[in-house]
Amino acid sequence: MSQIPALLAILLGGVAIAVQAPLNGALGRTLGAALPAAAVSFAVGFVALIVLSFATVGNPFGRLGAVPLWQWGGGLVGAYYVWSVIWGVPTLGVVTAMAALILGQMAGALMLDAVGAFGVPVQPVSLTRILAVMMVAGGLVLSRL
Repeated sequence: MSQIPALLAILLGGVAIAVQAPLNGALGRTLGAALPAAAVSFAVGFVALIVLSFATVGNPFGRLGAVPLWQWGGGLVGAYYVWSVIWGVPTLGVVTAMAALILGQMAGALMLDAVGAFGVPVQPVSLTRILAVMMVAGGLVLSRL
């Protein structure tokens, strides 16, 4: 199976995150605070995902009762991410905020891959992967010069 469609989807997801940051930042300025802006952003996304779920999956929430408690944590982590970007973009700018976001993602991903957290296949830590994280850290530093 080709990895190209997945790679393109994730690359577009990265563009979406970059676009989402200033949109949500503007929402935060309009509302006067980051937390209500994050709540509104999540509410809009929630409605869109509910509609798409019912439009594309026969019984999208039929197994919801079987979901282990720990799997609900993704929503909490996502809420923190959205709030942190809304709060940070006005101070840092979009490029620096995205560089910090990507550095955090890369460092966290390196650790999660190393232990196979949450059922992902183990990917060993290697010098190449560490250098990739360090290059992103360099990009973060360069974004502030």
